Amino acid sequence: MSDTPAQPTAPAINPVLRTVLLWTGIAAVVLIVLGGGIGFLVAGTDGLWSGLAGVGLAVVFLALTPISVLIANRFYGREMFATVFFGIVMGGWLLKLVIFIVAIVILRGQSWVVPGVIFGSLVAGIIVSLVIDAVAFSRLRVPHVSDIELPTRDPEAREDS
Repeated sequence: MSDTPAQPTAPAINPVLRTVLLWTGIAAVVLIVLGGGIGFLVAGTDGLWSGLAGVGLAVVFLALTPISVLIANRFYGREMFATVFFGIVMGGWLLKLVIFIVAIVILRGQSWVVPGVIFGSLVAGIIVSLVIDAVAFSRLRVPHVSDIELPTRDPEAREDS
């Protein structure tokens, strides 16, 4: 028997991240209906499109982090995992920054954008996502050493006695 345990196939956090993505998708559908509907009631067709744009941006920004962590966790147990993990996650954050800047530059000059509606739907999307993350991680049932496997052989037992 070996003292070296077999590497787990995936970190224990992956099911929680998948749950967060599922709940985010469900919340996105609800926010699209509410954001578009409220936007339409407040400012007509321009409000509808502004609400949809705000919710769309919020969903893209907030889903990129768990997606990047899930992608990075595919390299779990391999050499240089920490480097690859942080490279992928930081790349995801940089991608979000670039998307945000490009979206602001493009949307700023559009005649159909209703600033209050797009801002409100973006903030609503962020708040809903934070609530989803808080609930998912508060229900997390993973031990502090979940990805560690202890040796099966007693280190005190000597073979020469």
